[in-house]
Amino acid sequence: MPLFRGTLESGLIRKWRGPPVNIRRPPPFCKCYLRSSSINAKRTPAAETRKPRADGTRNRQSLIDAAKAAFAEAGMNVSLEEIARRAGVGIGTLYRHFPSREAVVEAVYRREVEQLAAAVPQLLEDWPPGEALHKWMHLFIDYIATKRMIAPSLGSLTGRSSALYATSAELITGAISTLVKRAVTAGDVRKDIAPSDLLRAMVGVSYQNPDAGWEASARRVIDLLMDGLRRVKP
Repeated sequence: MPLFRGTLESGLIRKWRGPPVNIRRPPPFCKCYLRSSSINAKRTPAAETRKPRADGTRNRQSLIDAAKAAFAEAGMNVSLEEIARRAGVGIGTLYRHFPSREAVVEAVYRREVEQLAAAVPQLLEDWPPGEALHKWMHLFIDYIATKRMIAPSLGSLTGRSSALYATSAELITGAISTLVKRAVTAGDVRKDIAPSDLLRAMVGVSYQNPDAGWEASARRVIDLLMDGLRRVKP
């Protein structure tokens, strides 16, 4: 076998090798991977996260309380200096919260409405639904008393009075609707009463009496209204 031997000797026959194996390795962790995935981090401006200072909130509430009392005792023409004095703050503090007399009047009215609406959950927690409704109706008379006092000044809020009244009507309608529905469900009042009917009757009782003693008269009529609302149980 000289030919085969010669071929071996010449190195023509070599050990067979398969194709190279490609090993895929994940690329090293680098900055390019950080850039490929965007991180959306929303930064809230400091002005949005900053809460009102406790003393500022307290001063604002004191000014509104003082303004309501001053309007009732001294009339709507009471000076802003007198309101600040009653609140125990300087006139500069008043102007920081309320830049004008109209702003003070608006704040007094807005708070009355907000308190009237906010009273509903607590009344329902403390009293049966029928009694909660009755007590809220008397709170409504308190609200009307303040509104009657400051109504002429509210009319001077050019461009804002209509929006203010619309917001107030929405809050009050929602409050009385909640109370009436709960009272009807509990069987405390008759089923054929609509919240809008009751609200219309309460407004009529409050505004159609121009006498000085209108408030006492309105409260008596409110009690009569409630007696008529109560469901007669067999």
